[in-house]
Amino acid sequence: MASIIAAEGPTIRISGAGSSPDLLSVAADADVRAVEVGSTGVPALEPLVTVTDGDETAFHTACSTAEMDTIVASVAAGSDVRAAEPDAVAEHDPDTARFPAVDLPGLGGDRRRMLGGAGWRRPTSPADHEAAGGFGDPGPDAVLAAGEAIHGRGWGDICQDTPLTPTWETVRDTGGDPAVVVNGHGNPADALLLASAPYDVLDGATAVADCVGAEAVIVYASTADERAVETVREAAAEHPEGSPAIDVVAGPAEYRAAEPTMALEAVEGNHRLEARIRPPGPESVGLHGQPTVLHTPRTLAQLSASLRDGDADATRAVTVQGDVAAPVTVELAASATLADAVDAVAVDGEFKAACVGGRFGGLTRDLDVSIAPEPLTDADLGTEGTVQILAADRCVLEFVGKRAQFAADENCGRCVPCREGTTQLAELLRDIYDGSYAPEDIEELVRVMDTSSICAFGVEAGRPARTALAEFEAELQAHADGTCPTDSCPETVEVT
Repeated sequence: MASIIAAEGPTIRISGAGSSPDLLSVAADADVRAVEVGSTGVPALEPLVTVTDGDETAFHTACSTAEMDTIVASVAAGSDVRAAEPDAVAEHDPDTARFPAVDLPGLGGDRRRMLGGAGWRRPTSPADHEAAGGFGDPGPDAVLAAGEAIHGRGWGDICQDTPLTPTWETVRDTGGDPAVVVNGHGNPADALLLASAPYDVLDGATAVADCVGAEAVIVYASTADERAVETVREAAAEHPEGSPAIDVVAGPAEYRAAEPTMALEAVEGNHRLEARIRPPGPESVGLHGQPTVLHTPRTLAQLSASLRDGDADATRAVTVQGDVAAPVTVELAASATLADAVDAVAVDGEFKAACVGGRFGGLTRDLDVSIAPEPLTDADLGTEGTVQILAADRCVLEFVGKRAQFAADENCGRCVPCREGTTQLAELLRDIYDGSYAPEDIEELVRVMDTSSICAFGVEAGRPARTALAEFEAELQAHADGTCPTDSCPETVEVT
């Protein structure tokens, strides 16, 4: 099928995999154009059905088959897009290749750069992507220039929170047979990009490959993200022929498998995942001993947007989850705050705190913090791009205790500070229930883990406990005194 971008006549898009097969079947026998697109990142609105005609798009949220009957009948009759009583309508450029801003939760504003194709273009349609300006050949000089301004996104990126170009130059100058690995393991926004806008990711990856002289691009994702794996595999198969070759590898679902050097171990097929000692880093000795670039889909999609639109490092993708009515992934300006991200969800109860930065993020009550890396780091919060909401009835000790125990159970075991430190941390937190609260011991243990562990897993594993000491000292002390302020912990509770 030809591109649906700026197509003549109305186009119905169905976003969200839940009941889209049923919705598509409603339109199958009608003389209308209906296509399935990827998730928008706002599952609470899905299945989301949009009807675009010229410069207007009507939005029907949580669409049922009965509502789809009405929409299809209205389109077939040539009615105005507003005739089927949509939940919202947006006006936009009739040639837009990007999801238009609309007054719906999670979809407002005009900052969708990385996520612009999600919910708007067919994920595996080369025609749609080409019509959006994709499959360009920017050339190494333009790529190197763009990489100076873009910082790596996520703990799975070897350039996390640092510019990209110096690493590319190292890979290019090292010699050998370089490779580019797309580390799409574990982060919700990365999985969303692979499932809804894979060509934006692949454009960035192939541009980097051309820049460093790599003939292979390997997309690595978790087996738990089945839709992402299936979609990017199909997109790779439909990618225009030429260098580099694109392969897709599904790896184990364990959290630690996203750490860059453990991701390389998984791609190589090693069953025991252990962090590699650095230096040398992957940029010198990476996949199969060759110099390797390893970026997350967020980083590469941002690069694609910069090369296409000239708008460098302007946005951050943030997933808000936890004690909320439904999780959401939104794209915000780097100047936005945590409060802006949280405004995209309905908190399930009264807000208490947020754990910012992934599994081992930092706890904070203050949402007046920019989502840019430097302010987050200054506030002892993580930059992974996730915000987990804790409602008022959530026990902080139980929350951080579970994370410490998770770290003790899931670390790779290679270095002593992480292997032994996480076990000791879980025990120190468990001892609080028995009346033994030793904040100085916890702080010192976390400091040793932070400064001595060989990879980000151990460096960050103590952050939930460290920030809990700073933000919720009174609540921890109350447990040592025999009381859970949230009344959610039995006296005999075990933090596991």
